Amino acid sequence: MTDRVLPVILPLPKALRRDASSSRLCLSLWHAIALAAFVALTAMAADAATGQPTRASVLVVLARWSPLLLRGFGFNILISLMAMAIGTALGVFLGLGLVSPRRPVHALSWVLTEFFRNAPWLVLLFFMIYMLPFRIQIGPLSIALPDWVKAVIGLGLPVMANVAEIMRGAVQSIHPGQWEAAESLGFTRNQQLWQIVLPQCLKRMIPPWMNLYAILAMGTTLASIVGVNDVVTLAGQVQAAEGGRTDLLAPLYGYVLLLFFIYSYPIALLTQRLERRYAVHI
Repeated sequence: MTDRVLPVILPLPKALRRDASSSRLCLSLWHAIALAAFVALTAMAADAATGQPTRASVLVVLARWSPLLLRGFGFNILISLMAMAIGTALGVFLGLGLVSPRRPVHALSWVLTEFFRNAPWLVLLFFMIYMLPFRIQIGPLSIALPDWVKAVIGLGLPVMANVAEIMRGAVQSIHPGQWEAAESLGFTRNQQLWQIVLPQCLKRMIPPWMNLYAILAMGTTLASIVGVNDVVTLAGQVQAAEGGRTDLLAPLYGYVLLLFFIYSYPIALLTQRLERRYAVHI
């Protein structure tokens, strides 16, 4: 009886492994302090430079328009959540294609992953905005596609590719002995993957998945360029409503940046903690 080669996915050599920490979002409280100080100092400098006591101070303007800006920021969060949900759902299936032993499936999955991972996010957004129709007609049913829906799809595509890559790395981090032991017990390929390998991959995928979401949340500001009324667009409208005051530029956008930091910092902190807890050395 001749020996046959087991369908085992071997880990990559050390020289070819991608360093996941190189793209990790690293934030600290010093960033928050620096941002808050920047907003306060630019506001005071702007008030001192204008020298007009009848004009509302920058901090008063920020407080006045905060409800509107927070509403726009909430829209950014909604876009990020929907894009992450769509990208994760599609990325799981694409990641399964990357680890498939069938060469056509693996090749097609690899091409899609590499294309959408390396395509500029803004280009994908413009492509979705101008290529997708404004309305889809399915028999008597008419479905509108507003710009923010197209933005969700455009942001979900690179998320899909990155989630697929995260899944591929998690699967390849599982020791080959797991596959060999499962096959020796009579498990099929699908049973090995779904019942033994993927449950172990889940905790290893969570930290990079959360890091990807934090990056996506900040990347939702790109939607303002294609006409979505997010917090950045509303910040420009606030400046116009205040008579185009140029002294509002630095503190206003610094305030927006501070909002994103307050949202992203807990995610980055939890990601780093989970990375230390689920660290895998292969």
